[in-house]
Amino acid sequence: MSRRVQLLLGAVILVVNALQWVIVEAVASAAWTEPPYSYAANYISDLGVPECGAQFQGRDICSPLHTAMNASFVLEGILFATGMVLLAHLVTGRARRAVIALAIAHGVGMVLVGLFHGSPDGPSIGLVVHAGAAGIGILCANTLVIMAGALRNLGLPAAYRAFSITVGSLGLLSEVFVGLSPSTAGVFERGGVYSWLLWSVVTGALLLVKNRRDHRVVENVVA
Repeated sequence: MSRRVQLLLGAVILVVNALQWVIVEAVASAAWTEPPYSYAANYISDLGVPECGAQFQGRDICSPLHTAMNASFVLEGILFATGMVLLAHLVTGRARRAVIALAIAHGVGMVLVGLFHGSPDGPSIGLVVHAGAAGIGILCANTLVIMAGALRNLGLPAAYRAFSITVGSLGLLSEVFVGLSPSTAGVFERGGVYSWLLWSVVTGALLLVKNRRDHRVVENVVA
């Protein structure tokens, strides 16, 4: 596979991955009606809990489309890791190895999130694995986002680097405040997740535009 194809495929995967998560989450939350799902108070993981009628930390749990949400968690881990490994050729040396290691760790973490749901009625070990895997996934993804801003050899604008560092930092900071209040837990958790999803869309789109522009320049030179 040529470097250009790797770049194109990696960029497309990042965009598709972010979109599939947001769409599945929206559909799953819309199907949760009694009581209505709250983006502010409910965790994203609540959408993957199989039991209906359970209560966890004062929240009533009932997600009819839990299977779809758990599948989205697993798919996100696989796609994000794949996309980042494909794009890792943009950097070299230790940075490249770090990108690959963080991407794979994130991927494994998110797959475990989908396989071990956050149900309070499930085995205690399952809940521990779920929480730990989610923490690893969020930490690794946001660290990758910050790294993308710190690296200068991606060929992307300075504004993009500032964007990456800011978004990744805010993503990590958001997780610190998740336990601040039950009414805002979902808001801060999403701050730590939507950060890398937004970054994925922006990065994928910029790389696709850059690749198209560079290809046109080459065609003009050859012509």
